[in-house]
Amino acid sequence: MIPRMYQVKRPCRSEFVPIRNLQYHVQVWGDPAPGKIPLVLVHGWMDVAASYQFVVDALSHDHYVLAPDWRGYGRTDAGGVDNFWFPDYLADLDFLLDHYAPSTPVNLVGHSLGGNVVMIYGGVRPERVRRLINLEGFGLPATSPDQASARYAKWMDDLKQLHRGELDLRAYDAVSGVARRLMKTNPRLGQDKANWLAQHWAGQKQDGRWSILGHTAHKVAGAHLYQLEEVLALYRRLSMPVLSVEASDNSMDLWWKGKYTLDEYHQRLLHVPNVETAVIQDAGHMMHHDQPEVLARLIERFIA
Repeated sequence: MIPRMYQVKRPCRSEFVPIRNLQYHVQVWGDPAPGKIPLVLVHGWMDVAASYQFVVDALSHDHYVLAPDWRGYGRTDAGGVDNFWFPDYLADLDFLLDHYAPSTPVNLVGHSLGGNVVMIYGGVRPERVRRLINLEGFGLPATSPDQASARYAKWMDDLKQLHRGELDLRAYDAVSGVARRLMKTNPRLGQDKANWLAQHWAGQKQDGRWSILGHTAHKVAGAHLYQLEEVLALYRRLSMPVLSVEASDNSMDLWWKGKYTLDEYHQRLLHVPNVETAVIQDAGHMMHHDQPEVLARLIERFIA
């Protein structure tokens, strides 16, 4: 039996851009043209650029869309590192914009980890962003200096686990197992989309099994504490219009068990000078899979 497969409406092309000693994989839809503002979509933790295909297919206008695989995800190499640092995402994005939009502010969208990246990047380089859309990039709980010792210890312990081979990602006997994993994680994801995503979210190894296209070192805890005051100072520098999009399912309660709440995130947004919020109904954290048509309409309305 041939598995049901999502039918792509807008095929992309792959480009590889030399960025900071890496060959960065970028998925591109459409073509640049005078007056056409690049729409840049950046993905989250353990995700890939191809995840935005459903949203791109749902766009009603012809856009020039760019979606990179972050370092150590998808078809972008990790560069031999054994842990990843958040500021590298900022620099990688800056170099990518140098390549694709050196003199044009872009419309910038980020999901989850990518949402946190675009919020910080917009505060550092506000002149490079025309409109900013944050899809559940909530940030992290506030920290205090007395947590530093435990955090550094956790980072070093995770590195040792990594080098002992104890942080390996699960492998699947067939790509259908990857699709089942995606549907288990997100019950709203249909079989056709799961089958399509699985072939982009995972790759086949030499032994024939399939593994997620995310470097194991992404599981190593960050060495530095989350600096809330620094983040809020950058939020205050967001001079462009910002749209903060949430799903109707409150993932914060599931993730943080009261250590960090949606209300606290909303309080942080008060520091953003020009922010609008929106909620997508019948959606979870992977809103770009659950309600791509609704999200596409939100994006196009906001950047119009």
